[in-house]
Amino acid sequence: MTEYGRGSGSEPWHPEDPLYGDQGWGGQQAAAGETPYGGQPQQQYPQQPQQYGNQQQDPYQQQQQQQQQQQQQQQQQYNQQQQQQYNQQQQQYNQQQYNGGWDTGQQPAMPYGAGPADTYGGQQPGYGNQQEADYYATPEAYPPPQPPGRRQAQPQPAPTDWDAEAQQEETHPFFTGGDDDRDDDGEYDDDPGESRRGGGRERRGKTKKKSRNGCACLVVSLILAGGLGGAGYFGYQFWQGRFGPAEDYAGAGSGSTQVEIPKGAGLLEIGNILTTAGVVKSSGAFVSAADGKSIQAGVYLLPKGMSGKNAVTRMLDPASRNNLIVIPGKRNSWIYEQIDARLGIKAGTTKAVAKAKAKTLGLPEWANDNKDIKDPLEGFLYPATYPVAKGMKPEAVLQKMVAQANKEFGKKDLKAEAARLGLKSPLQVITVASLVQAEGKYKHDFDKVSRVVYNRLKPNNAETVGRLEFDSTINYIKSESKLDTGAVDDLREIKDPYNTYDIKGLPPGPIANPGLDAFGSALNPTPGPWYYFVSITEDKTLFAVTNAEHERNRKKYEEQQEKNGQ
Repeated sequence: MTEYGRGSGSEPWHPEDPLYGDQGWGGQQAAAGETPYGGQPQQQYPQQPQQYGNQQQDPYQQQQQQQQQQQQQQQQQYNQQQQQQYNQQQQQYNQQQYNGGWDTGQQPAMPYGAGPADTYGGQQPGYGNQQEADYYATPEAYPPPQPPGRRQAQPQPAPTDWDAEAQQEETHPFFTGGDDDRDDDGEYDDDPGESRRGGGRERRGKTKKKSRNGCACLVVSLILAGGLGGAGYFGYQFWQGRFGPAEDYAGAGSGSTQVEIPKGAGLLEIGNILTTAGVVKSSGAFVSAADGKSIQAGVYLLPKGMSGKNAVTRMLDPASRNNLIVIPGKRNSWIYEQIDARLGIKAGTTKAVAKAKAKTLGLPEWANDNKDIKDPLEGFLYPATYPVAKGMKPEAVLQKMVAQANKEFGKKDLKAEAARLGLKSPLQVITVASLVQAEGKYKHDFDKVSRVVYNRLKPNNAETVGRLEFDSTINYIKSESKLDTGAVDDLREIKDPYNTYDIKGLPPGPIANPGLDAFGSALNPTPGPWYYFVSITEDKTLFAVTNAEHERNRKKYEEQQEKNGQ
């Protein structure tokens, strides 16, 4: 249909039509030369056939004809009024179109009867087209569109009781059980419209939906309550872990268990180890009781179920530690005896294991490079603290010691260092370090003692002719630790590859286990011309360049021995 015309159909506008008699669009007559209704002929109502001849008409028939004539006159008057109204509307519309329309913001439409762009082919629907139905002729039809200036909001129907009740119900699918018309059994209602008419089926459905709404609310409430409860529980646990007191046992505990604390472990790691072993109840209890105190590495024999405070007290007591402390300068023979005693095994067992399994304990490839070496492990049982307790195997303890030596000695390129110092192999570097450790007393002596070793090893050494002449090597041969080993002539009679009074150069291997200080001095000796030294007291060592000077120092040593009653 057109924008402001009426629909197609054979019926004229009815008086009930909203535009009937509306003079709001002007009352102008149709322009001259224009035909009403878009150029289409006006529909004429059929007339009764007239009687021909001189026959006398029936009075009833005459009355009927008069009524028809009156109706035709009324119809003509009505059509004229409609024609005038349409002409007025058409003229006003044309004026508004050529004046820019009704200020709608759109381009003006083509007027009626327009050219090729007219979609109706020059005809206005509803005016003279008798084949089309009139969509505005029935009472149920919507009124034709109004011009913008006369449009009004359509009145809304008054709400009914059913609408008020529907507004009170929940509309979300979660509460209504879905957006379809199925009941609780999954069946569709026969007539969804019954709900608006108050049908019994829908009334029963509402009761079920209300019950279902209550269940849904209950489920949501339970979920929310569970979530709040869980959040509160974890929040409490977090607060306890961060601010609350740590869980702890009471008392000194009972029974005993062996716990190994690795080297470098902090208090938190130690607490975790004790908690896993059942010694304390929580790591926090131990850390709190330790209060920053230092706990040494090693093996501890501790009761189970003891408080954190008691655990700290026991671990600070040296008697509770099952640790083997290897001090620098100790020989392997002493270490073997200590391992046997702590493991509770037969004496000599560890020494036999060391001899039989030396190649499987992790020694470096250059360690056993001389057939005259008495003990391949000598010099490689690095001085440190090791856990040694019953139940452990000797080879496991020895492997830890060798591994520690490889770690410390491996920090230097010993092959390159040996070449720089004029030595034949890395093993000779360890041998020099063991001699420095055995002959010196303190760190400030190690650097000079190391220089004496390298000076005596020089081929042009005229003082000792290439011999070291160290008493420490004699003590190693005899498994002793004496200051006075005897007369030089007697010592030279001892035939042993480790006797430095007899052989020239270094012994086949180390004579003890050097510490880190002696190892450093062996790599970096202090420059000097010394060939001799003698220890007067434990904290005083005298160095000499010539043998005569050395003899004067020896007299001082003898005088000191007389004062000490020796």
